[in-house]
Amino acid sequence: MESTVVTEYLRLGLAFDRVEPGFVDAYTGDPRLRADVESGPRPDPADLARRARELRSQLPGELSSERAAFVESHLVALDCSARKMAGDHIGFVDEVRAYFDVDIEPADPQVYRDAHAQLAAELDVAVSGVADAYAEHRRRDEIPANRVDECVHAFASALRDRVRAEYPLPDNEIVDFEVVSDKPWSGFNYYLGEYRSRVAINGDLTQYMSSLPHLIAHEAYPGHHTEHCRKEQFLVGAGQHEQSIFLVNTPQCLMAEGLADHALIAAVGSDWGVWAQEIYADLGLRFDGERAQRVGRATSGLLSVRQDAALLLHDRGADEDTVAEFLQTWLLAPPARARQMLRFLTSPLWRAYISTYVEGYRLLQRWLDAAPASQRLARFGRLLDEPLTPAALRGELNT
Repeated sequence: MESTVVTEYLRLGLAFDRVEPGFVDAYTGDPRLRADVESGPRPDPADLARRARELRSQLPGELSSERAAFVESHLVALDCSARKMAGDHIGFVDEVRAYFDVDIEPADPQVYRDAHAQLAAELDVAVSGVADAYAEHRRRDEIPANRVDECVHAFASALRDRVRAEYPLPDNEIVDFEVVSDKPWSGFNYYLGEYRSRVAINGDLTQYMSSLPHLIAHEAYPGHHTEHCRKEQFLVGAGQHEQSIFLVNTPQCLMAEGLADHALIAAVGSDWGVWAQEIYADLGLRFDGERAQRVGRATSGLLSVRQDAALLLHDRGADEDTVAEFLQTWLLAPPARARQMLRFLTSPLWRAYISTYVEGYRLLQRWLDAAPASQRLARFGRLLDEPLTPAALRGELNT
């Protein structure tokens, strides 16, 4: 029998989509429940916040301690989102903590200086010339616009074969790719249920040979699509219906983005560039995989620049021009790319979301590194198959 708490949690999550369309990233549960919520009056955010607190008080109910902890962490996030929607003032750092169960703080700028120095050495230029040299490197890395679709399908096919061998998927799973425009993100997975996804790729942005394999792994194999499929099969199929909804600005997102950002290395290994070079060669495109790996290691020190930009904007009150300049200076982003990032950072729905990539990557990196090399693939599989939370991972790291 379905837990009353879980049913009401699903009803509450679906109600948020009436206030902020797009808040429900995916829902594969009973369509009658969704239709019932959609047919009612538009909810009052203050009522949603109260309902989240009421449901927290009813836990654990019939749920196991693991399931109750998962639902409770998401109710904390929903309470905060509803209060924000109702107009309550919540500091940005507290907002991120409530949504994703992580604490954030600005990075030491010396980390960025060191990354620039490492990148300059790789590009064989003085640090003063690193921005221009990196821009030229990126220009040479561009995929011709008329070849993007071909490359997308080549990498999706190659990754699908590797992933299915390690993490079996239902025979009827499928990903459809489409190119879209006027979006604040570079790619997006729309999970449709029944092991089907639609992955949208932002055609307004230039696609690069060094980043496309990461994008396909992130959105599809073994990233978001693979995680959705396996959780639908093994968790929802076993009666954990709280996993049938995926809500923006919850701990679920931090786990999913951290998983997806580690997806290519999990599927291919640290020599991903050499592997990608062979696929590009089959397509008649020249790509220096080893150099891409070295440049990637150099720029990894810039991971938290975008989170620092969000802190500047929302915590310290900097204006958009200042934040755009910050992104251009430290992330070496061209002006148009910096402005595109600002669209994401200023979106009411997505403004805090950048922390899922930064803190999700870091937390999962520590957790994955804690396993012996021989067990790393199996540990990554736990991310695909278990209802893990940031608190659960920290608990394992501290034992």
